[in-house]
Amino acid sequence: MVFVHGFGCDQNMWRLLAPHFADTHTCILLDLVGSGRSDLSAYDRRKYDTLNGHASDLCEVLAAVTDAPAICVGHSVSAMIGMLANLQSPGQFRAQVMVGPSPCYINDGDYVGGFTRADIESLLQTMEANYLGWSSNMAPAIMGAPEQPELATELTNSFCRTDPEIAKHFARVTFLSDFRAELRKLQAPTLILQCSDDIIAPRSVGAYMCEHIPNCTLRVIENVGHCPHLSAPSASAAAMEQFIAGL
Repeated sequence: MVFVHGFGCDQNMWRLLAPHFADTHTCILLDLVGSGRSDLSAYDRRKYDTLNGHASDLCEVLAAVTDAPAICVGHSVSAMIGMLANLQSPGQFRAQVMVGPSPCYINDGDYVGGFTRADIESLLQTMEANYLGWSSNMAPAIMGAPEQPELATELTNSFCRTDPEIAKHFARVTFLSDFRAELRKLQAPTLILQCSDDIIAPRSVGAYMCEHIPNCTLRVIENVGHCPHLSAPSASAAAMEQFIAGL
């Protein structure tokens, strides 16, 4: 199993979920280039101007450590990175687990992504003007989990540790991306873990994805926020275990 973190995070965000699978799977945790303890000098804006750059990295990491097909567990933007890696190299993947995924954050006709184009542009402008202020305001809202305020503090600190210039570029690539056309191409069995109340990936997005991915299961976890692997790890693990048992 390979675990890939979301925006502004690092591999430590899997500390409550990955151990559930350590006895049955080889668990690989990595930091995306530009995040965590990765080599920041390796961040090439041209390569990472699309999520395909990170997807290629994921395929390279897997090729370096295993010949076996992996279950990719991707949070948020990395759910799409996992999908793109799967499309680039289908033989490297057994299944996809997508935690709070979104193929497109911007509303478009009947598609409800959760944000208007103006919302996203305003978010990106605020980030450009004051990244640390944006992080302090947005991280608690993204985390949710009001009964666990320490998690909001952790996510805020994680955002603030991220290099601001890299974070701003990665955010623009993330929030302006649209991978709806790729969903039907994904043939691997896929589990979508959707929180019941998520301001980043509303339930309409999970339903849309499950409708368009050919072999997909949608599980809604009763949880407020965008990070159930931290705020509801037991429920997340149970849903994943049931999915994996059926592969």
